[in-house]
Amino acid sequence: MFTISNFTLDDLQKMQTINLDPFTETYGLQFYVQYMGGKLPYVFIKAEDPVGKLAGYLMGKLEGKGTQYHGHITAVSVAVDFRRQGVARMLMSRFENICVESNCYFIDLFVRISNSVAVEMYRKMGYIVFQQIIGYYSGENPEDGYDMHKALPIDVERLSMIPKPRPVTYAEAFGEEE
Repeated sequence: MFTISNFTLDDLQKMQTINLDPFTETYGLQFYVQYMGGKLPYVFIKAEDPVGKLAGYLMGKLEGKGTQYHGHITAVSVAVDFRRQGVARMLMSRFENICVESNCYFIDLFVRISNSVAVEMYRKMGYIVFQQIIGYYSGENPEDGYDMHKALPIDVERLSMIPKPRPVTYAEAFGEEE
């Protein structure tokens, strides 16, 4: 049994072992602090086991306007010892509830194409590959990324679930000039 609650400054030390996973994107301290506080549009939640050990966390935010108003999962990561126990699903379900209550049209997230375990888990949770973004991940291990979407109840026509027909560049995906 896990407890879901808001992430606090005290949890930053505990998360370091989770962040050693090669699929976990890491950020600077200020980035994490920006998400703390339990106030929308930022969401930073954690899952703990019965003795208070950090099992995983999710960082997300609400963004966009009109039919593009959505929840974005910035990061979701689970400690190795707690994998395959439903921790990520619990965190994502809580975030989904926040998004539904906030009248978001969909939830999106980005994932490395090579992270097939995560891609499959997201698919089982109702996400689709909305688009493939060429070179989305840069740095030491550059790679394309999937932009995955899940429609929420307010998107009755499920417009957020119509995938792009071909891979796109970062500039095309985010409306930036190359």
